[in-house]
Amino acid sequence: MHPVILFDGVCNFCDASVQFILNRDPEGIFQFASLQSEAGQNLVKKHNVPADVDSMILIEDDKVYYKSTAALRVSRHLQGAWKMLYGFIIIPSPIRNIVYDLIAKNRYKWFGQKESCMLPPPNIRKRFL
Repeated sequence: MHPVILFDGVCNFCDASVQFILNRDPEGIFQFASLQSEAGQNLVKKHNVPADVDSMILIEDDKVYYKSTAALRVSRHLQGAWKMLYGFIIIPSPIRNIVYDLIAKNRYKWFGQKESCMLPPPNIRKRFL
C-alpha cells in the first residue's frame, strides 16, 4: 500500500503543500485524502487518530505520523535536495513542533481557507482516495 497523506482540504496552505509534494513525487509514491472526505474519515477511525489532532497525518506501513515527523518522513521521498531535510529528524519532536504548531495554529489567518476541497485534475485524480 502506498503511504497516505491526510490533509485539511479547505486550508490554502495545506492545498499548496499537497501541490508541492505532487510536483516532487513523479513516481507517485504518495496518495492523498482530505480529512473532510469519507476516505479520510475512514482512515482516521481505522488508525485511531485523536479528534483534536490539527496536523498533517502520514500513514506509512500501517503506522501513523503527525506534525513535523510526518512532514520530514514525506521529505525523504521527494525529488531533489528536499530529501536532506530528513536529517532534522534527529532534533527532538517537541522542539521541531514549535514551528509546526505556530504555522498550523495560524494557517487560516495567514493563508486563508476555501469553501470546499479542491477537485484534483484528471491526471492526478487517481492518487486521491
